[in-house]
Amino acid sequence: MAEFTSIGVIGRPGHNGAVETLQRLHTFLQSKGRTVIFDTVTAGMLELPRVRVIPVEDVANHCDLVIVVGGDGSLLHVAKHVYEVPVIGVNRGRLGFLTDVLPDELEQRIGEVLDGRFIAENRFLLNAEVVREDRSEAVGRALNDVVLHPGKAAQMISFELFIDGQFVYSQESDGLIVATPTGSTAYALSAGGPIMHPRLDALVLAPMYPHSLSSRPLVVDGNSEVRMVVGAKEELEPQLSCDGQVRYTARAGDQILVRKNDCFLKLIHPLDYTSYQACRSKLGWGSRLAKADD
Repeated sequence: MAEFTSIGVIGRPGHNGAVETLQRLHTFLQSKGRTVIFDTVTAGMLELPRVRVIPVEDVANHCDLVIVVGGDGSLLHVAKHVYEVPVIGVNRGRLGFLTDVLPDELEQRIGEVLDGRFIAENRFLLNAEVVREDRSEAVGRALNDVVLHPGKAAQMISFELFIDGQFVYSQESDGLIVATPTGSTAYALSAGGPIMHPRLDALVLAPMYPHSLSSRPLVVDGNSEVRMVVGAKEELEPQLSCDGQVRYTARAGDQILVRKNDCFLKLIHPLDYTSYQACRSKLGWGSRLAKADD
């Protein structure tokens, strides 16, 4: 297993305690003889003298490990730039499905990672593309989900759904969420979608407030091509978001294509991590019952 020698550290402003955790992390990594590299925003948060600073877009070219300090949104933001390098998250947000190192355990957990004791897994990403009048445009990449929605208007939109070129249905709703297994515990969960194990090669398609009681979330193969066609008479201009960031404003007749990306996010966790434990902790699932004394 390759040793982690050059480590990128990325934080995002607005998280309580993030600066203190970043400073501790910097001190700890230096004590371990590692080269520490900050992105521009993080360096501005810390104001440390004589540190190496590069744009976040270039971090993957200079590091063999990236540590993200913040919430899941912080890791989602970083994932689009560093998906070819192992990433671990220190949770300074709320739920923390992706950032599962607790600040109080920082030195212990990161020390274990530096010693090669961790769990690694690949999480696939999605590409979103729009075809308008036979012209194609790549509009975004997502780790959690790609969402077609009405934007600021509180009105339903109409669209048709195709999977691998086969017509599925036409629908009037607030939109459609196309989520990865990673994203199944995010926005799709609030729309009634299933929780999928991260190792599944599948997508969940969760309609948002459909104008039909029979419309339900649909799980399809992860290699499927999802195509949404905005209704020809649609007067609104629906928006397309990737991991919560608006990437495109669609028009009537636009075709929105969602496919799996060829690359994976290399996510690493502490040795005792399981996705079920994460659900117990973050979603309030019941713990094991205590055994009765003999």
